[in-house]
Amino acid sequence: MSENVSIRCGLIGCMGKMGQEIRGYFTTFGDRFVLEIDKGFINESDRPDVIIDFSNPAALDSTIEFCKKYDSPLVIGTTGLNEENLARLKDLSKSVAVVQSYNFADGINIVREILEMFGRYFDNWDGAIVEIHHNQKKDAPSGTAIMLKNSLGRELPISSLRVGGVFGEHTIIFSNAGEVVRISHTALSRRAFAIGVRKAALFAIQAEKGFYSYRDVLRNSVNH
Repeated sequence: MSENVSIRCGLIGCMGKMGQEIRGYFTTFGDRFVLEIDKGFINESDRPDVIIDFSNPAALDSTIEFCKKYDSPLVIGTTGLNEENLARLKDLSKSVAVVQSYNFADGINIVREILEMFGRYFDNWDGAIVEIHHNQKKDAPSGTAIMLKNSLGRELPISSLRVGGVFGEHTIIFSNAGEVVRISHTALSRRAFAIGVRKAALFAIQAEKGFYSYRDVLRNSVNH
């Protein structure tokens, strides 16, 4: 689907910082927000082509109900999801497309590909992950850091720093007795994530029902 197509969107967490960033970016394409939900607020005017959730796990019941009500695919970037939450999303994916990720930046997902392809070369090296986020981020370690660790398929210590207004920095460090290799990614603004969210929304609208990650979105964009 062309990036220039306008979308009717549902947005859970519309008043949050990421919700506002999504709105600001999406509206440059003429997208309309026909379902807007936040704590104590709801605006429902039309059927959304896709529902986007950047809120918190407590809103998951409502999100799933709206997806079922409108038969709308879901893009969800909520952090702090537990195994039960993920199981419910996978159950929803039997009916609609669900794209779930803790990070929608292209760069982070490219790093994950690199780690999966070449991480075995560092199996005999010491390793660690350092992640830095703004001081209002609640979860530590971040979902992104856990994703990066899982991409390596081995346990690594994760150091989490919460300082200032940092949008997100992740560094994977490998070291042996004679050398150090660092693989780093820095998000310069929330716009990096909003760009990926819109790519995911376009992907979800045309995808078959199923459970997808952002890497599925990234691979699809490369193949087309």
